[in-house]
Amino acid sequence: MQQLTLPAPAKLNLFLHILGRRVDGYHQLQTLFQFLDLADDITMTVRDDGKLNLLTPFAGLADCDNLAIKAAKILQLATNTSLGADISIHKCLPMGGGVGGGSSNAATVLHGLNILWQTRLSNEKLAELGLQLGADVPVFVHGQAAWAEGVGEQLTPVVLPEPWFILVKPNCHISTAEIFQHPDLTRDSDPITVAAYLQRGARNDCEAIVRKRYPEVDKVFKLLNNLAPTRLTGTGACLFAEFADKNSAERAFKQLPDDLQAFLARGCNQSILHKHLQSRTNSI
Repeated sequence: MQQLTLPAPAKLNLFLHILGRRVDGYHQLQTLFQFLDLADDITMTVRDDGKLNLLTPFAGLADCDNLAIKAAKILQLATNTSLGADISIHKCLPMGGGVGGGSSNAATVLHGLNILWQTRLSNEKLAELGLQLGADVPVFVHGQAAWAEGVGEQLTPVVLPEPWFILVKPNCHISTAEIFQHPDLTRDSDPITVAAYLQRGARNDCEAIVRKRYPEVDKVFKLLNNLAPTRLTGTGACLFAEFADKNSAERAFKQLPDDLQAFLARGCNQSILHKHLQSRTNSI
């Protein structure tokens, strides 16, 4: 039985500027993706009957709508393979948190089944397939911290400091569509450069609206911001604070209330999925 377990890591949007709205309704963005050493684990087992089964269903989400199954189906159709897979997901990443859980799951399934099914597609082709599932999937496929433009799919690899982060998930689910459709959303931010970001930082254009619309987010923001400057990732709901070293992050983490869904994680320029894939290749 051919089986493979791979991590599906979290990402942060270190900032998010909305430059305008395109004629197709999508927004023109600038953002900066960095990975965390925090991940779901996905186990894929080959089937010879072509069936795709999710062994760990999620309440309120039909299996056929799960991005992991959608990714498997897209790869199956693109390569015309007769093989299938049983897929199980061990969740660690908070759902609906803006850390890319579903997109990351999809990218990991594309990589894993590309290996197990021996379909031998390039990263570029896997990213092209993944883009059909969402604008965040390609960055997970490529696995490198990246400056992103367009709708988030135009990626330029970057090398960033790798600080420690506290990540907190407020007890709410945010509708990305609602935030992007909000009449008060800033849609005319000036474009910036990587150098400008590294020198002066940048904001998240969605943050003010999210905090106003969701009191739970605002409450956690104020709490975490007392410990270190705090930002929203994507449209949320997760908030993150950055620390220069592990010790200072741990000290701050201990000050958080026990009832918060909080994580301590290291920033990574190369995703732990790609580190795993690289070590696997080196050991063959």
